[in-house]
Amino acid sequence: MSDTPSDCTEPRTPVTEAEVEALVRGICFKTGPPRTVGVEVEWLVHELRTPQLPVTPERLEAVYAALRTVPLRSALTTEPGGQLELSSPPAASLMECIGTVSADLAAVRAVLAEDDLGLVGFGQDPWHPPRRFLREPRYDAMEACLDRTGPAGRAMMCTSASVQVCLDAGHEEPGPLGLGRRWWLAHQLGAVLVAAFANSPWAGHEPTGWLSTRQLLWMEIGAGRAGAPSLDMNPRTAWARHVLEAPVMCVRRNGGPWDVPEGLTFREWTRSQAPRPPTREDLDYHITTLFPPVRPRGHLELRMIDAQPGDDGWIVPLAVTTALFDDPEAAETAYRIVKPLAERALSLPAPHNPLWLDAARQGLNDPELHEAAVACFAAALEALPRLGATTEVTEAVTAYRDRYVVPGRCPADDLLERLRGTDGRAHGKDVLT
Repeated sequence: MSDTPSDCTEPRTPVTEAEVEALVRGICFKTGPPRTVGVEVEWLVHELRTPQLPVTPERLEAVYAALRTVPLRSALTTEPGGQLELSSPPAASLMECIGTVSADLAAVRAVLAEDDLGLVGFGQDPWHPPRRFLREPRYDAMEACLDRTGPAGRAMMCTSASVQVCLDAGHEEPGPLGLGRRWWLAHQLGAVLVAAFANSPWAGHEPTGWLSTRQLLWMEIGAGRAGAPSLDMNPRTAWARHVLEAPVMCVRRNGGPWDVPEGLTFREWTRSQAPRPPTREDLDYHITTLFPPVRPRGHLELRMIDAQPGDDGWIVPLAVTTALFDDPEAAETAYRIVKPLAERALSLPAPHNPLWLDAARQGLNDPELHEAAVACFAAALEALPRLGATTEVTEAVTAYRDRYVVPGRCPADDLLERLRGTDGRAHGKDVLT
């Protein structure tokens, strides 16, 4: 389920503004009963013995070349800073998804271990400044574009990692909002997921003041690039408008650097036809340069969860999120739980509204988010056996609930305690080793 597009830039048939709107409305939401689930797990790659030391580009290139020879069911891609991402194929059940990714991760870890490298789950690299590993026209253009809004773009590209849960868009419902109920739930429940799984309180060996620094980065990139569309209209209409009004990151071309226009929206590009007419391929590419917390790609891609600690930490947010969306009883319960939280959003798009900012800054120290998370985990635990989850999965969710959710904590709190030395361990710049 990777979103890395082809760099093919051959000109094709131009598209008009009306055609763009029709294409976006048709391709980004595919309706029907929820049948499949997927996950995209990103990891930072580190030295097994001394993770605070950067891995040289030469070692990364060598081990990634070895990984390309390993047969995997998931798509294996490399992020701009050298992070690894495994994107599962659509699975018919939660357990099929977990089984596929677990097997692929075991194969990847075995290859990395041969070179004394490993994977670590942090939402934001706590040690290293942004350093770009991939040197490709796409990422040259992305860096140039994002640099205009400050350093957050480079940090997002090169030092962040996440767990992205992919779920079907669901049924088309009667009324003007159509798909709005499931779409709305994703954006309100998303704040609870940010708070419950926050795991990025550090950058440059120091606390940032946020439990999810990764969410802070998305906020700083700006609403046009990383914000959600309005929730007050039909999702198809809102997303099509958002795509057309979003700034164009780059205009691809054969040979040489890509153009990085400033202040050019896709709507304006279709009208001006300059510097060249946009095509269907340009539209597809443009959508991959938008990073809202919930991205419609035929299915719904929930992008707000920080990468998690431990080899299997990614399983808990995948299981909880899937249960709260795909089990009808749990989905209805989740909808009721998060409905009161919507007032704190003040009708502003995520992640730039007060609800999401409080989730990223305070985590489950926020009383309302804490109460909602406890209730959501209870609903998920009731639903997981109905979805065929094994005892091991339900026990992992229960353990996470008891360790973090019930006492109002998240993994970021563990990292901060280790920094302060309040858990009995030594503290200092190497505390995360």
